[in-house]
Amino acid sequence: MTDYRTLDAGGQEIAVRKDLRVPMRDGVTLVADAYSGVEDKPRPALVALSPYGKELQALALTMPPQRRPSPMWDGCIEAGDIGRVVAEDYVHVIGDLRGSGGSEGEHIGNYNAGGVSLGQDAYDVIEWVAAQPWCDGNVGMIGISYFGSMQVLAAAERPPHLKAIFVSGGHYDFYETTYHGGVMWFMPRAAREGRGGDSGWAFTDRVRSRMLETYSPEEIKERVAARLADPDVAAWPNLVHVLNYPTNHEAWFDIVLNELDGDWYEERNPINLAKNIEIPVYLQIDQGRGWTVDGHVELFENLRGPKRLDIGSYPPMQSRPWVEEHDKMFRWYEYWLKGVDNGAMDEPAVSVFVEGSREVVTADQWPPKEVEYRPLYLRPHAKLSAEPEPMGTAHAAPDGFFQAPLTVTDKVEILRWSTAPFEEPAELIGSGAAHLFVAIDQDDTNFILRLWDEAPGGSRQLITSGYLKASHRELDEDRSSEGHPYHPHTRAVPVEPGEIEEYVLRLYPFAATFLQGHRLTAELSNAEPLADEHNALLPPDAFHLPVGRPVTHTVYRDAARPSRLVLPFTTTARGR
Repeated sequence: MTDYRTLDAGGQEIAVRKDLRVPMRDGVTLVADAYSGVEDKPRPALVALSPYGKELQALALTMPPQRRPSPMWDGCIEAGDIGRVVAEDYVHVIGDLRGSGGSEGEHIGNYNAGGVSLGQDAYDVIEWVAAQPWCDGNVGMIGISYFGSMQVLAAAERPPHLKAIFVSGGHYDFYETTYHGGVMWFMPRAAREGRGGDSGWAFTDRVRSRMLETYSPEEIKERVAARLADPDVAAWPNLVHVLNYPTNHEAWFDIVLNELDGDWYEERNPINLAKNIEIPVYLQIDQGRGWTVDGHVELFENLRGPKRLDIGSYPPMQSRPWVEEHDKMFRWYEYWLKGVDNGAMDEPAVSVFVEGSREVVTADQWPPKEVEYRPLYLRPHAKLSAEPEPMGTAHAAPDGFFQAPLTVTDKVEILRWSTAPFEEPAELIGSGAAHLFVAIDQDDTNFILRLWDEAPGGSRQLITSGYLKASHRELDEDRSSEGHPYHPHTRAVPVEPGEIEEYVLRLYPFAATFLQGHRLTAELSNAEPLADEHNALLPPDAFHLPVGRPVTHTVYRDAARPSRLVLPFTTTARGR
């Protein structure tokens, strides 16, 4: 260990304790750095843990925050503003998880599946930190995304000195982290391998495949062959490479081989562990993050102790190094770690920024207002209407589109339907659903539905989205309700080509007011648009696996097959 002093970019003097060796209960040693003020006194500590490498996080001392699309933006610098943490008189402890950076041991499987529980390691780190002379025994945690997920895993282990957590942008339902509605999402590949603006895991040569350890070579060969038989997988070069050379991409290989939900993802799932968490939890997430907003709401509803849910404004990608939400975080920790009665617990449990009106709505539950689920029907001439279609197919001919695979075209076909301009503001808060009656000429496809707020001048903002792989259309009727479809994703059922099926997509939670003169527009495709107003804000790898076969989609919207959106209105205004 080296003790020395340095200056951050603001001229602040900081004591740095480098390469601290933290013993785990199984004999493995992790490493961590600790940053604090130079005055020799104990302080509360904020712990950050990930596989991204503590040296990368140290760039927060020297690099100004970068917003996308800056070429300096790195999605893995997520442990927080070191200088700000020190200035607020905390010790900032940044550690490498086992199997990464300078820490010993091996990381097995995806996130927290297999091997030693990452929550167990976090418990040992927290208790070790609390026992150090530079810590006063009060410990919280810090960081977004992977760092945020680690906070939930740690809290579920109930370390005695972990007094509260502040989680932003974490990943909770591990299946939904990689398969949105059964459609594979590529962003986890970027976080592991270092692609498209992410440095990725540090020293991934000590990450082992749980699949390779669990199954015989013959079984692995059979499972790989089954995945390569999927034309979507077979058409994508990276997936062909991963499946043929698994030891180069162990964690990603495990995900690709597990395309269905079940024990693989449920083991140590933070949503399931939430019942063990009794300490105060603050959950923060920005709109536009789709499945992560959904996960924050689900986690909030399962927590038992003091809790807060804060849904912020669009756009979804924060600065790197991460500096947003620090004011809220330090107010939270001032109350729970320093014992300052600053009124942090005198406010409603839920706070939601409403796009459009730009108002903040508060309540003690989600959604923060009473909602009425109302339909908007797909109608001829690309219209959305509160009134259903009275005509049959002969007069309300179906819409349709043909999508060639992206191996032969770069054009993504999109169907659109829009309301008339709203005559008065219409506020919607909650989740929703899309009921689409569709026939396809293949046994599978993707459905990607996105809702936009279009202003009179033509500018627009994404409001929410929904995804569903056609073969994952099965619903759990007992867990589904109006505006809340639930797909178990435990098996894939091929579609009978030409058969008209009702596909019910879950629309992720959102909060938006459509102002007078604005329109609500729904867009349907089976592939991700290569660039638009929303995707330009995201890293290059934040897209979904395209369909690897040509598919003709016929969308019915007649009196017998009323394709529609079901949306959470809080006002009396309706789109016409």
